[in-house]
Amino acid sequence: MELVKDYKAKGYKIFATGEMGIGNTTTASAIAAVLLGKPVHEVTGFGAGLSDDGLQHKIDIIEQAIKVNSPKPQDALDVLMKLGGFDIAAMAGIFLGGALYRVNILIDGFISAVSALVAARLCPAAVCAMLASHVSAEPAARMVLNALALPPLINAEMRLGEGTGAVAALPLLDMALAVYHDMSSFSDIGMQAYTPLGGYKCEL
Repeated sequence: MELVKDYKAKGYKIFATGEMGIGNTTTASAIAAVLLGKPVHEVTGFGAGLSDDGLQHKIDIIEQAIKVNSPKPQDALDVLMKLGGFDIAAMAGIFLGGALYRVNILIDGFISAVSALVAARLCPAAVCAMLASHVSAEPAARMVLNALALPPLINAEMRLGEGTGAVAALPLLDMALAVYHDMSSFSDIGMQAYTPLGGYKCEL
């Protein structure tokens, strides 16, 4: 909460997503499989710690859900309604709202990333308000971020959601803003601008 208050006091607008639940990597994997056009076994992981048998059962359940519900891959809302949960639906709405109201939204973990993908398929322009905090260790996590063209700030093989990656990313954003706003330029310190090989001129 202190970090959130600090951002508010400085005039920054940012939201951090997060979720807590059991079984929601199953719904997220189901949505990812359909929206990414990937086989279920490629996008499904162990979640909170399944056994090999548990993972196979999870894959079987997802395949059955997709077969029974027949979601339309080109219709993200249809996919969400037939395979998703209220948590994913709510976060997808947050990402859409962030774009609408010009508020940056931090993606946190796999379920949050799938929610962001749903939002992006509903409104591609919504990606402009999204920042990826970290890439989850779940198999589809990087696939989803790649589909969004959003590089993660943190690569730590975290399996957590619950807002942990998003909160961990806030100090990195603080540092980036400090460099952007407060770092001296070459002209400030009387130094000739650095020109790297390739001809790009640095304008700091």
